[in-house]
Amino acid sequence: MPVESERKPASEPAQGKVTIAQIAVEAGVSIPTVSKVVNGRTDVAAATRERVEEIIRRYGYQRRSDERARRSNLLELMFHELESIWALEIMRGVEQVASEHDLAVVLSESQGRLTPGRGWLEKVLARRPIGVVSVFSDLSADQLAKLESRNIPVVVVDPVGEPGERTYSIGATNWNGGLIATRHLLELGHRRIAVIGGPERVLCSRARVDGYRAALETAGVPVDPALVRYGDFHVEAGRAQLTELLKLADRPTAVFAGSDLQAFGVYEAARAAGLRIPEDLSVIGFDDLPVAGWVGPPLTTIRQPLQEMAAAGTRLLLALARGEEAEHRRVELATSLVVRQSTAPPAG
Repeated sequence: MPVESERKPASEPAQGKVTIAQIAVEAGVSIPTVSKVVNGRTDVAAATRERVEEIIRRYGYQRRSDERARRSNLLELMFHELESIWALEIMRGVEQVASEHDLAVVLSESQGRLTPGRGWLEKVLARRPIGVVSVFSDLSADQLAKLESRNIPVVVVDPVGEPGERTYSIGATNWNGGLIATRHLLELGHRRIAVIGGPERVLCSRARVDGYRAALETAGVPVDPALVRYGDFHVEAGRAQLTELLKLADRPTAVFAGSDLQAFGVYEAARAAGLRIPEDLSVIGFDDLPVAGWVGPPLTTIRQPLQEMAAAGTRLLLALARGEEAEHRRVELATSLVVRQSTAPPAG
């Protein structure tokens, strides 16, 4: 005789057709308790919440379409961190589209974690936003399932890892950006070209370094592992990595930094070492932040259309919230070379 946990309900509901009342019966709780879980209320015991959520996931429960009309006029914008002017460019793109549709933007961050914690999700479910724009972060499969069950769509801008087959995302042509950055330096005559990538596990960072490798290999220039470095995308990483690169017996004559912020750190380390840019060291960045044109010398960089990426992601999110089907789940916007005054032929 099977144990109680192995039994199935006499009339198991069809996938996606289960009601709150049926969930309540199977979970052995009241309908108001299930409603609290669905709406992100925190006044439910953890064990009860998990039992209800497991039933929701099993049957693919989703709010009825008429419940969409009762969502708040909020758009959730979540960053893994808010410590740079890079994030400001994303915010501008989201706010532009949100204001066109009379939506307020709720801004949150996960304090540097690439996957936000449970507390963030509970707050989102309680706010019942139109949808979530997740920036440079990875929501877990469980988090995505809980949002989907509440008809809260998610679009990821600049995903950390390879997006899942059910994930909508907006990015840039990072591989091509790495390729054209390195080709620019090769065409100037450089052969000792270093690259400073972002975190190795991050998709955009890997793609930029892969583009760098492809450009060198196509030009017949061997890739020197000593010239390939990684850090995060902040100023200190650029400063620290160039300091180490300058200790090499055959130092680089050019550096491709994985972000403009890293490039600014390269500037600091070069000046501390008494090197002139671009006479002694050419530097190229990635992003084309507004400040890139203001530093001395103005930074040659790869333009990543951050505001356009954020705006495109927000428009896609609003279309999904209206129940529309998207033609593509993954969209990449073009990168381009912006030549300024930080790159020149190598000396001598």
